[in-house]
Formats: sequence, structure tokens, C-alpha cells
Amino acid sequence: MSYEKVLQAKSYIVGTKQTVKALKAGDVSQVLVAKDADPKVIGKVIHTAKEVNVPIIHVDSMKKLGKACGIDVGAATVAIKK
Repeated sequence: MSYEKVLQAKSYIVGTKQTVKALKAGDVSQVLVAKDADPKVIGKVIHTAKEVNVPIIHVDSMKKLGKACGIDVGAATVAIKK
């Protein structure tokens, strides 16, 4: 499952602003996006990922994605660094 990608990753970025910044810098190999996140919040991440041809993996839950990152709150997006 996709949540395991976060657990296996050596380095990742949590949050939409930081994800967009890393995408533009070319530091990202994959982006995980929670399906239950607000479309306004994740829209820029999805647009930027498509722009720079980075694969987007959709996961079901912000809460589970946050937990996979080791944080107590939900995460809308997580970028797996190269």
C-alpha cells in the first residue's frame, strides 16, 4: 500500500507549501495526495506535480498519511524526496 512508501522513504516533506517548493526545485520523486483533503488545498500540488512530470499517488486518508509520517494531525500531501 502507498502509506508504506512514506515509511520506507529516507527523506520526505510534509505539507503543501513545502511540497510545491520541492517540486519546483526538482527534489521530488513521488507525491502522495490524500483523497479526503480539500481540493483547494491540494490543487496547486497536483498542478505542479503534473507540470514537472512527477508521479502522483492518491491515498484514502489524511489522518493515515499523517500517521505514516509520524505526526498527530492529518497530512494533505507528502513528497518523497529523490
